[in-house]
Amino acid sequence: MLCAIFAFSAIRIFSNLVKLTVAWIGKTKSPAIQSLSDEYLKRLKQYSEIDGVSLKDEPALLKLSGREGRSPRRYLVLLDSRGKQLSSEELAQFIRSHQERNPMPIMFAIGPADGFSEDTRSYADFTLSLGKMTMAHELARIVLLEQLYRAFTILKGHPYHLGH
Repeated sequence: MLCAIFAFSAIRIFSNLVKLTVAWIGKTKSPAIQSLSDEYLKRLKQYSEIDGVSLKDEPALLKLSGREGRSPRRYLVLLDSRGKQLSSEELAQFIRSHQERNPMPIMFAIGPADGFSEDTRSYADFTLSLGKMTMAHELARIVLLEQLYRAFTILKGHPYHLGH
């Protein structure tokens, strides 16, 4: 009986994990960027069902997000300097709030080096800025992945966030 209760609880906890996709346009040129991406994706798997996806272009992004084609719809968060800036704690609350009210997976998208087109921006459910500074889009991916990991550690009360 205790095993059945534990199994049911584990299923309930697992089913409550927010599903995330982090998508970026363009191939990764730097082995160091790929290594860091892989490391943070691995760390995030303990908190979320997450996939990291490299895409060819914006139409492929829109298709994967469910805006065009037959893919299931995802809540599309575009990273753009004109978006809303959130603290680490606010990003954690954004994820928690989404998880509590919306079963739709979240897709964070990092555009090409010259940014997203206005057409693609019009499809976004939310636009997030990592700050006013300009940074390479591959570096933005690492910053986003680290901040997602930090957000989940905040939500779980893990000491990672306090070690800054």
